[in-house]
Amino acid sequence: MNERRKEVLEMLAAGKITADEAERLISALEKGSSNPQTAETSGAPLKATPRYLRVLVDAGPGAGGKTPKVNVRVPMQLLRAGVKLASLIPQQAQAHVNDALREKGFSVDLSQLKPENLEELIDGLSDMRIDVDDKDAKVAVFCE
Repeated sequence: MNERRKEVLEMLAAGKITADEAERLISALEKGSSNPQTAETSGAPLKATPRYLRVLVDAGPGAGGKTPKVNVRVPMQLLRAGVKLASLIPQQAQAHVNDALREKGFSVDLSQLKPENLEELIDGLSDMRIDVDDKDAKVAVFCE
């Protein structure tokens, strides 16, 4: 067992990271070891590919004094599958969908969604974090 893998397992045992984080780190280490230019030689830190889009909502006290909470974890694989399925929509239907989205304020062209573009978007999402703190609610959207 190499030293870095051992460090990750020790952090997991000490409760410093979760099992998901340990899995991502070990996966990144394995990818790095198969790549001749690892983070050690390039000087760049290891950056794991995000696997989930996470949405957390704490809406504050609602009806009956209860605090509604939302914790949604959407697999990035679902986004990838959706892009592949979007390519199966016939051109005429795509035009109708694009028009309907535009009416709702979304300027998206389904014909421009390509799997290779999605990976670039997911890479960009890995650095994204949205935090909304309101007096009555807290919302966080991030990738993990």
